[in-house]
Amino acid sequence: MGHKKLIRFAEMTTFPNVLQYPENMPGKWKDFFHNDNPLVLELACGKGEYAVGLGRLFPDKNFLGIDLKGNRIWVGAKKALQENLTNVAFLRTQIDKIASYFAPGEVSEIWITFPDPQLRTGKAKKRLTHPKFLRMYQQILAPGGYINLKTDSPSLYRFTKWVIDLHELPLVQDMDDVYANKDISETLKIKTHYESLDIAQSNRIHYLQFSLPTTPLPDKNEALKELLLEEGTDRRS
Repeated sequence: MGHKKLIRFAEMTTFPNVLQYPENMPGKWKDFFHNDNPLVLELACGKGEYAVGLGRLFPDKNFLGIDLKGNRIWVGAKKALQENLTNVAFLRTQIDKIASYFAPGEVSEIWITFPDPQLRTGKAKKRLTHPKFLRMYQQILAPGGYINLKTDSPSLYRFTKWVIDLHELPLVQDMDDVYANKDISETLKIKTHYESLDIAQSNRIHYLQFSLPTTPLPDKNEALKELLLEEGTDRRS
C-alpha cells in the first residue's frame, strides 16, 4: 500500500463521519445522525460525490455513502467535514453485506451511481441491479422507497430495464439521455469523477428510477439468462 494511502487510512480512523465494518448498527442510524430524518444510501459511492452533493441539496435528509475502497471514501468524508455537512457519512463495507447493517424499512431511498457494469455475461450476478441485490434492498428499503440508477453503461441500463420488466417493477422515470432533457432535477446534475471519465464512451448518461414490491421477487433467472445470451450472440454477429 502506498504511503499516501497509509496516511489517508490512518486519518480516516479519526473521522467522526466514517464507520468501518461496524457492528450492531441495524436500527441505530437515527442515533448516529442525531435526528429522525430519512436515510438515503449511495451504493458503490467511490469518492462520494453524490452523497455530498445530495447532502448539500437536502439538509433535511441523511446520506450514507457505502463502498469498500477506503482511499476513495476518504475523499468524500474529508469534503463533508470541511463543509460541515453533518447529514453526510460513509460506511466502509462490502455491498453484499448491506442487509446486515440496517433494520427493515430503515432506508428511504437508494442511489446507485456509475457502478462497475460487470460487462462479462458470467459476472451478471455482480451487477448492483441484479435480482440478487434487489432482494437485499427489499430487506432494508421502506415501502415505496425508490432505487435510482445513473450510469454511462448502455449494457447496465438495458440489463436493468430487463430486470424491471421481468419482475413488473413500478418504473417511475426512464431517461436514455439525461442531459438531452432541458428541465432535469438538481439531483441529476450532480457529476461524479467516473461520469467525467465516460469510460463507456457512450457520450450519454442513462437514468432509471423504480421501486420494489414488499413481496419476494419471483425467480426469473432463466429468462434473464436467455436475454443475456441473446445479447452476447448479437454482439458477436
